[in-house]
Amino acid sequence: MLTEYQEHLHSQGKADNTIKSYTLHIGNYISWYTDTYGNSPTRLYRANVLDYISYMRNIMKASARTINAKLAALQSYNEYLIEQGIQPDLVLSKKDNIKVQSQYANPSIVTKQEVEQFRQDILVNQGKRDYAIVTIMAYAGLRISEVLGLFTSNFDFIGRELTVNGKGDKQRLVYLNDKIINAVKEYLAERNSDSEYLFVSRQGGQISRSRINQIFNRYSDKITPHTLRHFYCSNAIDSGYSVHEVANQAGHSNIHTTLLYSNPSKDKMKEKANLL
Repeated sequence: MLTEYQEHLHSQGKADNTIKSYTLHIGNYISWYTDTYGNSPTRLYRANVLDYISYMRNIMKASARTINAKLAALQSYNEYLIEQGIQPDLVLSKKDNIKVQSQYANPSIVTKQEVEQFRQDILVNQGKRDYAIVTIMAYAGLRISEVLGLFTSNFDFIGRELTVNGKGDKQRLVYLNDKIINAVKEYLAERNSDSEYLFVSRQGGQISRSRINQIFNRYSDKITPHTLRHFYCSNAIDSGYSVHEVANQAGHSNIHTTLLYSNPSKDKMKEKANLL
């Protein structure tokens, strides 16, 4: 059943990470159901789902965000079962999600100096390919999947533009600064590959996400690909971009996500708390 569900998600154009996450969450539910009732579920029943929510809250002590992520997977699975004629009704919806207080503080936790030091460490120790990757993340705000999916043809150096195939197959145009243009040109000057992908592995294929994470972990216990995306959004607003401009460049589907970057950081808010 899970294999067919995975194929269904692929046919919907879901991202690989979403498919892995949803499949894992459904597998967790099936394991809980089997341990609890002694057999595997053939469909979803609301009473069982409510018991599962109670189990996650009271036994697993899972956070509201974790529970909501699992419920999102179950909602998707519920819709799949209906589409397949296995189940006649929706037994849960977004109304069943645990309410979470919206985050207020700016999620960016690194300074420009820390980012620049990180970039320099990568340049000196890893070379021009990885330097170009972290530079694009820091100063264009691309997601790691977007960076690894770039083709050489996506760049327009004369127009200083980059075409990005983003989340949900949404394409956007990102404007480039000198740091990015110089880093990518330096990399291309020594790149020796016929691959259509911009960033290639030593074997000549598309570089993997796990390899990038390994590199980040080697040089920082604070900076990650997503940390650099946070930095870009916060730094762009500090540099004079409007919230709507940052939302456009970062590919945010919800303006409220971008608005967070106009707020003070957690550390700044804690400093203010001490002044009370």
